[in-house]
Amino acid sequence: MNRPAPLWLRLGSVIMGLLVLVLPLPAPIDDMRPYLLALVLVYWALEAPAAGGIAAAWLVGLLADVLTGTLLGEQALRLAVLVFLVQRFRAQLRFFPAWQQAAAVGLMLLNDLVLMLVLRGIAGAGLPPLGVLLAPLLGTLFWPWVFLLLDALRLRHRERAGGR
Repeated sequence: MNRPAPLWLRLGSVIMGLLVLVLPLPAPIDDMRPYLLALVLVYWALEAPAAGGIAAAWLVGLLADVLTGTLLGEQALRLAVLVFLVQRFRAQLRFFPAWQQAAAVGLMLLNDLVLMLVLRGIAGAGLPPLGVLLAPLLGTLFWPWVFLLLDALRLRHRERAGGR
């Protein structure tokens, strides 16, 4: 029996991703901040595709744009493209071993970085600091831990709900 992921867990993980996005960090570390919000949306697009669709990614991205003060629609477009890619390759990604899945997520985060640079270049915002080049690598390293944490929480909820 396949139960949907609880709304509180989906919303809670997105809120945590948004909080990490606006968490004040020292400048050198801030430039390398992994895009945790993207990792959360990738997880939900993989494990609960009905709940983690492109429209949801767009809305979360607009909220992230408002919270961070970036160009309105930039993160929305980036997250929508990311979730589209996950949905497109979902069948393959779900059955990859953890290291291959992390590498695939890393490539999608690298694609996200290129898209961010293009969008900011078009908007005339200039180039970001060089530290942002490390963000996809850190996101790749964080992916297995994000996946395991959210999966454990989702499975714990399923076990509790199944016991009733």
